[in-house]
Amino acid sequence: MSTIKAANVQNTGSGAPTFKNSSGTEVGQLCRAWVSFNGTGTVAIRDDFNVSSITDIDTGRYAMNFSTSMANANYCFAGNTSSDGDSGNETILSAHGGTAPTASAFTMRTTKTINGDYTNKNIVTVSIFSD
Repeated sequence: MSTIKAANVQNTGSGAPTFKNSSGTEVGQLCRAWVSFNGTGTVAIRDDFNVSSITDIDTGRYAMNFSTSMANANYCFAGNTSSDGDSGNETILSAHGGTAPTASAFTMRTTKTINGDYTNKNIVTVSIFSD
């Protein structure tokens, strides 16, 4: 087994670097953008990669604005919200907080599972995967 040690990995084309097996079949890509932010009070980014800002649209509705746009709006997201220790008031993070995603921004909402109301959460995390 070999170990590669490098300061940078760069695709020779315009896309993101990919990982391939010994047969040349693509087996993975890197995350294109991610963020951890405070969704209560003054919305603020804790840490991020390729995120220029978070827009507080309304209660429980946010937009994640990319520093470098995706190739298109057909990307995949994974995310989570904090439980805030409020048993029975769990929330889910879902896409399309009232606006369809674009190549430059992803909109989301945090919703209470008990009644479907939008709610602000103190920790929201989102990862974006795209080709």
